Amino acid sequence: MGKPSPLYSDEGADAVSLHTQRGGGESSNHNYLDDDAPELQVDDLPPLYDEVAASEPSAPLLGPEYPVPADRPEASPHDGIDSFWRDPIYGTEYYITSLLDNDPKLLEKKIHEWARKPPRVSVRLHGYHRQTVDKNGKKETETVTDFDVSVNLTPFLYSDATRNLSWRELNTVDNTRKVKRGTVFRRRAPGAKRGIELGLPEKPTLEEWCHRYCANHSGLKCFVLERRMTGFNYEDIKSRLEALVRGTNYHGSLSITFPVKDQYVYVYNESKINIWRRNKWIRWFCYITCLWVLIWPYLFFRTKVFEVVFADWPFSVPDANDDNRRKYVSINEAQWYNMWGRAIYRAVLGKRQCTLDQNDLVTAELPNPTFGNAAVDGAMGFIRAGIGAMNEVNRTVGWGYDS
Repeated sequence: MGKPSPLYSDEGADAVSLHTQRGGGESSNHNYLDDDAPELQVDDLPPLYDEVAASEPSAPLLGPEYPVPADRPEASPHDGIDSFWRDPIYGTEYYITSLLDNDPKLLEKKIHEWARKPPRVSVRLHGYHRQTVDKNGKKETETVTDFDVSVNLTPFLYSDATRNLSWRELNTVDNTRKVKRGTVFRRRAPGAKRGIELGLPEKPTLEEWCHRYCANHSGLKCFVLERRMTGFNYEDIKSRLEALVRGTNYHGSLSITFPVKDQYVYVYNESKINIWRRNKWIRWFCYITCLWVLIWPYLFFRTKVFEVVFADWPFSVPDANDDNRRKYVSINEAQWYNMWGRAIYRAVLGKRQCTLDQNDLVTAELPNPTFGNAAVDGAMGFIRAGIGAMNEVNRTVGWGYDS
């Protein structure tokens, strides 16, 4: 598969829907595949996120079209600042240290360092139905998961993942956007109205926001870095995947979401209250005794929050020469769908609950394996025929009904 062009319009030649099944392991009655789908070579596959994360940290992250600003401070891996706590599920990081309370240059340096880590965005397809069961003479309704399939989108935020090249950039909030600017409630910059800036200066830079945070003398304060994937057409992918799943004659409930991990970094000033608010035993005590009814409002109104900095990781950016076209970091949405459609289709019919990886991508493209033994090949062919027959029945009469 050749390297895709960085330019793409929705109706271009690359907007391929998927229409044939290679390998013959499933019925050829796949109305979602195309005969001209490009051949997938193993060398063209994006690396896994773990491989990206394990690559050389000193490699530059921005491509030649998006050079690193010359005045960007270099981050030091040995500054003695470690996260106070990291959420094991969502990857949110919390820092509580006096080193970042009063040193704006150190805070700025750490933000640049944290921004080098991408958000871990994935697309999740969850299909389920409800069935009524008899338990101890009582009828109860249970939710049954038919499939739960995810695909990681993070590798496609790199123009060259093996060298950690991407188009990421740090941005500060616009004056007209409502956010917490060292405040309790979200608001626009003073003097700004919706979509209108009345003689306002340019929006504050990262350096200025770091100085404002360190100069704030509130007893409780928090600085937030948000990592975002930008330039991705969520609705396009969602509609394509919904059509793909419904094409299997699935009649259950379908949820297509885009969960994000490693999205936030929170920096709290050092104080006993901020340490206690992350202590799980104190939190459980407050829940059990219902003290949270008093403590939560106290923390909410006492904490001044700065949610003003974003690490944007583009999937695409507008083309400077054509307002109707976009320039893509690696591949466009149609090419992504064309790459993953068969693997997702097989996983849905197989009722799998997993995160797909390169092995699934390769398996979906390869013909059925043979073992050089007539008896073994015959047995495997019999099993595949049975699975194919069950899948064909599902496509014909439908599956995933509530019962």
